[in-house]
Amino acid sequence: MKALVSLAPILAPLFGMVGALGGAWLVYRQTKRKNDSDSHVAAIKTVTDGFTSLLEQQRAAANQTQERMASLEAKYSDLERRVEHLQEEQRQWRRWKAAAVEYIHDLRDLIRDALHRPVPEPPAEIVADIEQRDPS
Repeated sequence: MKALVSLAPILAPLFGMVGALGGAWLVYRQTKRKNDSDSHVAAIKTVTDGFTSLLEQQRAAANQTQERMASLEAKYSDLERRVEHLQEEQRQWRRWKAAAVEYIHDLRDLIRDALHRPVPEPPAEIVADIEQRDPS
């Protein structure tokens, strides 16, 4: 025991130094873990923010695409209605033209048969239509 007491002036600073080094090492370890944890959290937050931003961009692009599609569908429907209207007008004009040509042929036949006169020449604009049926 006397040996320990005589070594006390040497051992006390040594154990104090070991305790201080041990405490410093524990503080260092705790700080390092906290910094590692903080950097890990920051990295995850950065990745999460990036994915969130990407998702928002994709949603915006999808919404814009849907708006464009709706606009194009509306324009397409309008064009379909216009085409159907023009086709109906074209059919009406064809029916009218056929009826008019038939009426002109009937009048020409009536002039030829009833008046026994030569039929007058049709105007240049309708010559081709009239001569398709009646070459006289």
